[in-house]
Order: sequence, then structure tokens, then C-alpha cells
Amino acid sequence: MWVAHLSPRHPAQVIVLGFAGAVLIGTALLMLPTSKVGPGSATFLEALFTATSAVCVTGLIVVDTPVYWTGSGHVIILALIQVGGFGIMSFASLLGVLLARRMGLRSRISAAAETKSVGFGDVRGVLLGVLRITLIVEVLTAVVLAARFLLGYGYGVGEAVWLGVFHSISSFNNAGFALFSDNLIGFAGDPWICLPICAAVIIGGLGFPVLFELRRHFRYPRTWHVNTKLVLTGTVILLVLGTVFITAVEWSNPATLGALRPEERLLAGFFQSTMTRTAGFNSVDFAQLNPVTLLAMDVLMFIGGGPAGTAGGLKITTFGVLLFILYTEISGGNAVNIFGKRLPRSVHRQAISIVLLAVGLVISATMFLMLITDFGLDRILFEVISAFATVGLSTGITAGIPPAGQVVLILVMFAGRLGPVTLATALALRSKPLYYEYPKERPLIG
Repeated sequence: MWVAHLSPRHPAQVIVLGFAGAVLIGTALLMLPTSKVGPGSATFLEALFTATSAVCVTGLIVVDTPVYWTGSGHVIILALIQVGGFGIMSFASLLGVLLARRMGLRSRISAAAETKSVGFGDVRGVLLGVLRITLIVEVLTAVVLAARFLLGYGYGVGEAVWLGVFHSISSFNNAGFALFSDNLIGFAGDPWICLPICAAVIIGGLGFPVLFELRRHFRYPRTWHVNTKLVLTGTVILLVLGTVFITAVEWSNPATLGALRPEERLLAGFFQSTMTRTAGFNSVDFAQLNPVTLLAMDVLMFIGGGPAGTAGGLKITTFGVLLFILYTEISGGNAVNIFGKRLPRSVHRQAISIVLLAVGLVISATMFLMLITDFGLDRILFEVISAFATVGLSTGITAGIPPAGQVVLILVMFAGRLGPVTLATALALRSKPLYYEYPKERPLIG
């Protein structure tokens, strides 16, 4: 009987325990002497931080990945990235199956007729669909990158293929780990490296439900689900606004875009706008960015990408729902409508709950790091949001943060990766019909 009480029953518990187990296994593997260059082995905190960053597909590092870890260590990191990215997409998609099965018959029929996309009862089909999309995107990206490393930079066949595979998996899973000490700064002006990585990042960040629906109904946008329309619209808007803002502010900064040719500045601006969607690669030195650029990136990272994908953050859909709630209140409407569909009030509450908890987590972690370090608010806030949104971008302060601060970042990465998914599921599964209501009374607002 006591064993039954210890076994997890809620889907959120299964996800948390599964990812925690992956982190612990990864930590143990990275602590092996064969994983580290030179004598001895990595410390527990170094291994734990790296494993958490890899499983949570973040990309923050406390040691130089290409220099500190051996080839075996790189393989372990890559495996953790793949497990983390595939696991998130699979778990988030399968939670949709669970939620659909918890609906009443009429709601399930309405949902099936409305989405015309994922067969919510087909668990095997969901998993195979995620696997198929993952393999296609990663293989195509790896081929292009390997060819460029081979033909454009003189790497040997084996090394070029390995570089292509590593950065392809890292980019599609929005991880941001690179096998170069300066990340991708050396390729800032190379479209054959930057654009394939951007494409993989964007595709991975859209989310499996969007990709599945686009594959089946690409020619019929009127039939797309509200989720797909929100993600695609928000992705385009944020990419364009981010590119314009970053490029304009950093255009004359000699330490970032100013040292590049005009066409390379545009490429680098687009690249960094894409990476704020939770990927973590950088083609410029973030320590030299204008503070206002860092603040703009804070906003982009906090919003994140699409749900049920490899991107982190609040998710575009959550942010979109909040915007439409705000618009409805300002315009005096009675119901929140998006693309001709009315949102249930439970969705309003879920979005507000996720945002408030996320803000509380970011503020708490930021205040703690400010108490134990001498770094400025802009750099600490950037680091914390990057960890929460599982982005992996950094101004270079990660390794200089005391051990207690690094432990906090580990917790923030873990909560940021699994928090929005598990919290949204928990809230949705806990919703129960009420057969009574209390009398209404309005407090003063504002």
C-alpha cells in the first residue's frame, strides 16, 4: 500500500520526476573522468549545472563546452539535449491527449471538429509524429551545416559531419550549446551557417501541434486552430520587431554589429532576434550590447515561443491571450474573442496565473543574485530571464556567479522548462464545474 502512495499519479508529477531523473543520470555521466579533459573529473555542481542546462535545452554554461568536456562529454550533452527536447514535445503533446480524454463527449466532438489536426486519441500517432518531424528537420539542417563546414572552412569529413549533427540537434531543440569557445561569433556574417540554424530554431519553437496542422492543412488557413494562428502571427511579429530593434540600436556599436558589413549587420540582427526565441546561440558579444538592447531581449525571451515545442518562456499563446484580455477590457467588450472564437474564462485564469507565478520567480531569483553578487541589475535580470525562458544567452557572468547563485539558476532553469507545461496541465485538470455561486461584490480596481 505504501508503494502505491509513493507512485506518481498526476501527469505533472510524472513529467517532473522523469526530467529530474534524466538530470541526475546526466550529472553522473558527466562526472566520469572520461567526460572531462585532463586529470580528475568534473565537480558535482559543474556536472549538475551542465546536465540541467542540456536536459532543459537552455544552453547556459559554467565551463567552456568545447575545451572542458571531451568527445565523450559532448556526446553525453548532445544526448541529454535530444532527450530533453523530444521529451518536452512528446509530454506536452500527450498532455493534450489526456486533457481531451478528460472532456465530456460533446466537448471532445467539438474539439475534434474544430482542430482538424491532431488525433487526440492516437497516442502512438502523436509520438511518431513528433519523432518524424524531429528527424526530418535535424537531418536536413545537419546536411547543410556539414557541407558548409566541409567546403567553406576546410574541416575533415568526420569533423564536419559531427559539427553539423551537434549544432543541428542543438538548434532544433533550442538548446544553444556550441562546439566553439566564442559560440557562433566567428560565423556572424555567414548565411550558410546562420540561416539554417535560424530555420531549425524557428521550426522547433513553433510546437508540434502547429507543425502537424501546417503539414495537413497548409493550403487552408481558414481551418487552422486558434493556437496555430496565434503562434504563427506572434512569431512573425516578434521576429520582425526584434530584428528591426536590435539592428537599429546596435547598428553603430563597434563592439557588436558596427564591425560588420551592412548586409552582415542585418543577418546578425535577424539571427539574434531569432535566438531570443529561446535558442541561446550568439553571433555577437553580448557583454558589449547596449543596455536597452538587453532590456528588449528580456521581453522577447520572457514571451518565448509556441507551446508543445522546444521553446521556453511564457509562450506566445499565453502572451496573446493576455493581450486580447487587455483589448477586451479597454474596448468594453463582454467576451474575449480571438480570430472569431470565444475564449473560455478558465483560459483567462490559467494565463494570468502562469504570468504572475513567472514574474514572482524571476523577481525572487533576481533579488537573491543581486544580494550575493556585484553584477548590475541589467546583467543579472538578463541572466535570470534567460534561465527561466530556457534561452541560454548570457552576458558572460554565469561562471562568475557564486555556487549558491548557480544552484538558484539550476532551479530556475528546471522550473522554467517544466513549470508552464505542468502548471497549465494541473490547472486544466483541476477545473471542476461549480453548482453554486457566491454573491457578486466588486472591489475598487486601480
